[in-house]
Amino acid sequence: MSDAAAIELVASFPDAPTYRRLRAETGLSPKSHEAAERGLSNTLYGVSLVQAGEVIGMGRVVGDGGTVFVVVDIAVQRDHQGQGLGKRIMAALDAWLRANAPPTAYVMLVADGDARHLYAQFGFADTAPASISMAYVARGPGSDG
Repeated sequence: MSDAAAIELVASFPDAPTYRRLRAETGLSPKSHEAAERGLSNTLYGVSLVQAGEVIGMGRVVGDGGTVFVVVDIAVQRDHQGQGLGKRIMAALDAWLRANAPPTAYVMLVADGDARHLYAQFGFADTAPASISMAYVARGPGSDG
């Protein structure tokens, strides 16, 4: 356990190596360095949780900046979970969205497991059965699966 008060939330998103490390440490799907570099440059707003110079959490918003915004990459190192840090990340992202997204914008995310309870605190609601989240993982030429 750590002292949550010693953890600073900063309005910047980690670089690609740190992003990839945090994804691996928190059980999120791996991303190549190239994919991370390309994707992170399209972040509209992001935050990092920093403790003693190390990034231990992150979250960001992507989208077109007008009609659609997507909350992604919410991650907190496992040994820092359960201390309200995910809520700190979401509060920062939510504040930015409320200040910057037009009133008609669609804001969405995909909730894994019990994280839906956290997101509900910020107004996110299940859209099923009217809408169902669908996805696939892109495969490049020559991939065999």
